[in-house]
Amino acid sequence: MTTKMANRNTQQASEQKWIVGLQKHEQTLPSLTIGGTLYKTADIVSMLQTLVNSAQTVISSRATWQANIVADEAVRAKNKAVLSGLRQSLFMAFGNSVDVLADFGMTPRKGPAARTPEEKAAITAKAAATRAARHTMGKKQKAQIKGSAAPPAPAVASGAVTPQAGAQAK
Repeated sequence: MTTKMANRNTQQASEQKWIVGLQKHEQTLPSLTIGGTLYKTADIVSMLQTLVNSAQTVISSRATWQANIVADEAVRAKNKAVLSGLRQSLFMAFGNSVDVLADFGMTPRKGPAARTPEEKAAITAKAAATRAARHTMGKKQKAQIKGSAAPPAPAVASGAVTPQAGAQAK
């Protein structure tokens, strides 16, 4: 029966513990019979050490690989503006020339999709409904709106106390 390990690190730690245990108890277990074959404890320890070393190589290779990815992303980010400019320049220089752009591995830009009169009418109606729902106006519509100020409140005699003034005085 085999036990599936969670990940390479768990597997490596388990194998390292087996090595320590086998070395500690080598005097009591000079050999083991596994699957009908007789193995010396030292041979099993050697095999386990090979597995641990192999896993360590994978882990260090993965760290190197991840560092290389980070470096690649940094270089790409640094040159992103230049590459974008190059792409734009090629489009400016060659327009929609399919054969020339193909030499650069590019395809011409697609134009806007042709719309039927029904689609255009639906789009216009939807835009008008959205403006009405949001109460959005154009510059000229806003300029036509004039506010009116409320007439000033009548002056109160100096000796009279208004309800608001009385509340504030307390």
